[in-house]
Order: sequence, then C-alpha cells, then structure tokens
Amino acid sequence: MTAISPTILALDFDGVICNGLIEYFQVAWRTHCKFWPCANQNQTEEIANKFYRLRPVIETGWEMPVLVKALLEGFEEDNILQAWHDISQKILRQNDFSAQEIAFSLDTQRDEWIANDLDGWLSMHKFYPGVVERIQNIYNTQTALYIVTTKEGRFVKELLQKAGFDLPREAIFGKEEKRPKYEILRELKQDSNYSSVNLWFLEDRIKTLQKVKVQEDLQEVELFLCDWGYNTAKERENAQQDTRINLISLAQFTQDFGEWQS
Repeated sequence: MTAISPTILALDFDGVICNGLIEYFQVAWRTHCKFWPCANQNQTEEIANKFYRLRPVIETGWEMPVLVKALLEGFEEDNILQAWHDISQKILRQNDFSAQEIAFSLDTQRDEWIANDLDGWLSMHKFYPGVVERIQNIYNTQTALYIVTTKEGRFVKELLQKAGFDLPREAIFGKEEKRPKYEILRELKQDSNYSSVNLWFLEDRIKTLQKVKVQEDLQEVELFLCDWGYNTAKERENAQQDTRINLISLAQFTQDFGEWQS
C-alpha cells in the first residue's frame, strides 16, 4: 500500500506526459531512407500505424529505422513482439550495417530537423489528455515535482511551455544527465529537504522500473507503470503480478493521489 501522497513525484516524459510517436516515426522513416531505398509513399500510413503499436519493443534509437525495415519486409507484428532482438540483429547482419552508424544517422536527421524547423519538430509531439493540467495542479501543492527523461531537457521545457506550463529548468533531468534514472532518483531522495521522503516514480517502461526495484537504497520508492505509454499487454500483466510495481491508468492519474492506489 502506498503512502497517501508523495512528497516527491518524479515523472518520465515521453510515454507518460507526452506522446512522441509521430516524431519517432518521422525520424525513423527519414533515417530508414538513408540506408535502404525508400518504399512506396502510399505505404507510409500503414507502416506508421504498425510502428506505433510496436514502439514498446524499441530500447534504443537505432532500432527505430530497423523496425521500419522489418515492417516493410513483411515481418508479422506478433513475431516482432516475441523476437525483436533476433530480428533486428538479423537485419543488421544481412545489410552489413552497425547499430552505431544507424544511431549516428538518426541523431543527425533529428538534429537537422530541429535546426531547420524547430516549430515543426515540436508540433509532432502531442500531450496525453488531462496530463498537463494534472501536473500543473500537482506543482501548485506541497509535492515536489520533477521530470526524469531521456529526452533533452531543453525540449521538454519548450514543449511544456507551448502547453502553458512553465516548469523550472532545474526540475527537469534530461538526456544531458548521461546517467541512469535510478541514480537521479537517488539524488532527489538524498537532496530532499523533507524530514520523511515519500518518493513516487512514474514510467512507461517496465525495464526501467525493474532497474530501480533492485537498488537496495531505493526499496521504499513507489513505482508506477503507466498503462497508456509505450508498453505491451504482457508487460502490463507482469506489472500487475509484481508487488513492487503499481499499474496505473490515465483515468487514475488525472484524479487525486488516493485514486492511484486502487
């Protein structure tokens, strides 16, 4: 049973506050076209919809254009969900590409897009219904609010500002931190001014929560898997069976803290 409310609330960004699937696919498609001949543009919408459903299998950025390639080659969605690691490695070997060169190209595509059309890039991100209003409300309470994400902090700041929420930059721990999320949670806990710390962490990737779970000094952190984010039915089922991880719905999140426990 969780405490009635957190003294510190840490939230992931993509897949919890913001839906970046459109941007992910657009960058993945552009990068794919740098390594393989571009397919019929009429296929793009169909491939995009499959990509959105399969986004949970992606752990690092280089896999996104490889997922596009797999879909264009006709791999079934169930097969990708079950054996994505083997499929992605097979595609790399067959084409004699490395994960590093694809990752570099993807970062380059994104950097060029941002440099040439920042407003267009920002417009590819959509906020989940009611989430910005809820975190604004939380920010105005005694709960200390932080965002812990692999997205660059400056972009999180800009996206929130566009949504009408001016969260201080020091409350955003982004990609530039270059360290695991559990280390940031540890720091938030240690640096807290509260005499008694109730730290809650919301994330859409169960593997990230599992890494926090095994940290001996973070055993009292309450962990929540957001069921509206980038995760699969199997991962949500695993969360329900895990005594340390709470599965939370979007409807629960937009209500008072007491509703998060049910």
